[in-house]
Amino acid sequence: MHIRKLGSEGLEVSALGLGCMGMSEFYGSRDEAEAVATIHRALDLGVTFLDTADMYGPFTNEVLVGKAIADRRDKVVLATKFANVRGENGEYLGIRGDAEYVRQACDASLKRLGVDHIDLYYQHRVDPET
Repeated sequence: MHIRKLGSEGLEVSALGLGCMGMSEFYGSRDEAEAVATIHRALDLGVTFLDTADMYGPFTNEVLVGKAIADRRDKVVLATKFANVRGENGEYLGIRGDAEYVRQACDASLKRLGVDHIDLYYQHRVDPET
């Protein structure tokens, strides 16, 4: 697998990444065992870059990714996103990019993912109020 630099801070990722959104929502029924097997197979093939977001599921995709990488965190460049605010029942509540929300969202993502750091944390949508 080819490796590429992402940005200017030295982060290196596989040329191919795995977006995990569809493993929890949007494209039909979910199969957690199959999703975890897919993530493991991607890692076995040299994919190092996994992308998720707090809004996927909502919230459940980060839990899924966290379970899948729990025993191989050192092999993963983990990306997740914030700003699309969703309620516990999946309702869309708007976009937030204010500092207070970002801190809350990051803490919640860390907990759901079961990790002590996120390698790439970025804004999913721009908050025009911030």
